[in-house]
Amino acid sequence: MVVDPIADFLTQIRNAQMARKTTVTLPYSKIKHEIAKVMIKNKFLLTAKKDESEKFPMLTVDLPEKTLTLSRVSRCSQRIYTPAKEIRKVLSGYGISIISTSHGIMTGYEARKKNIGGEVLCEIS
Repeated sequence: MVVDPIADFLTQIRNAQMARKTTVTLPYSKIKHEIAKVMIKNKFLLTAKKDESEKFPMLTVDLPEKTLTLSRVSRCSQRIYTPAKEIRKVLSGYGISIISTSHGIMTGYEARKKNIGGEVLCEIS
């Protein structure tokens, strides 16, 4: 049983990169797919596809050659919420923070632009 599916998602990507894998297949969830879409849009992942050929749906993610630094900010035991004006830049703008807002999952840059705060899920650089 997975307690924190987002942390598990990030760890599986991190482990696949260390093993020099080009793809990773993990259990599907809507939030993982939305996070993957944001990462694809910002060129941190190549593709993410839902595969329903198995008994349970799976998410197949194609990884880039560059090594990503993935860190979980908000945890199950300590949620980190931030207003729009206090969303910080990651690596001086070279990385992204992924925020769960009332308007969906988006980058910290988009949340600041739309003046929407939310829960800081993770940081990627």
